Amino acid sequence: MQCSATALRFSVLLLASAGQQALACEPAPPAVIDIDANSYYIDSHHSVIDPALKARNEAATKPVDEFVREVARAASASQQRHKEDDARCAIGWLSAWAGQNAMLGKMTTQQSYYTRKWALAGLALSYARVQAAASPEERKRIEGWLLTLADATIRHSDAHKGARNNHYYWEGLAVTATGAVTHDARCLEWGRKVFDFAMGQIQPDGSLPLELERAGRALNYHLFAAAPLVMMASILDVQAAPLDRLVAFSMAGVADPGIVQKLTGFEQERASEPGWIAIYLRHGGHLAAPVRVPAKNFDARMGGDRNLVNPLEHPKGA
Repeated sequence: MQCSATALRFSVLLLASAGQQALACEPAPPAVIDIDANSYYIDSHHSVIDPALKARNEAATKPVDEFVREVARAASASQQRHKEDDARCAIGWLSAWAGQNAMLGKMTTQQSYYTRKWALAGLALSYARVQAAASPEERKRIEGWLLTLADATIRHSDAHKGARNNHYYWEGLAVTATGAVTHDARCLEWGRKVFDFAMGQIQPDGSLPLELERAGRALNYHLFAAAPLVMMASILDVQAAPLDRLVAFSMAGVADPGIVQKLTGFEQERASEPGWIAIYLRHGGHLAAPVRVPAKNFDARMGGDRNLVNPLEHPKGA
């Protein structure tokens, strides 16, 4: 994976003098207050992408996406290498945006809200990796900000009358992770409500009706919808037969996309084994066939390296 310019700035080596070098972290980028994202699907199934609209959205959300990604990189590196510099970078960036009330301004579209909830999920999970290194003042600032973002997510979700599909599940993960890392009972209760609702949507064959409506992207949207639910199950430390069915259905679709094609009538986009399977297996999940967990398993929206146990998870036997 190529490093972005932001990543290079984020962990640049400063050669102070001969024989001395220190790992330094540049100041956090300016906080994003308002998010002006846009939708980019142009068909009734939300399966056909307009490249120009997609590019516009990526440009609009790039500052948020890069911030979440670099915090996740530093937090994962901190947990893996046990170096204080990595933790200080992640904490410093989180504290900087928290102090500016980032992402609490105007959300112009539904896509703007989507961007914010994905960011919250990733930031709460990344913060869990470095929380112990934060000072009491930093913890108060960062956790207060995360809780404010979670409250905003709850208010929007409860008021939104749209389909309770994968977006609802990601809202659930964002709020659940925030509740777990801040020990906030209200957030945890709301997250459990979302999880239970999702379990009720999973059909006997393991499919999700609203994700089957995504035509040729149905398989990939099953995989996308399962990701937050798998992490929520581990954070909440619950086992659920419907989730096992969803995972089995999704993995069977990866092995044979024809399974999903028969249900949708559309040829499916290619899909690979999902990185979240590492989380599922750690939490005691079982699969009918052996699966190869990706060696490179980074997802900023899930707190970085999914091959590293997140402190909020409940691995089986732990």
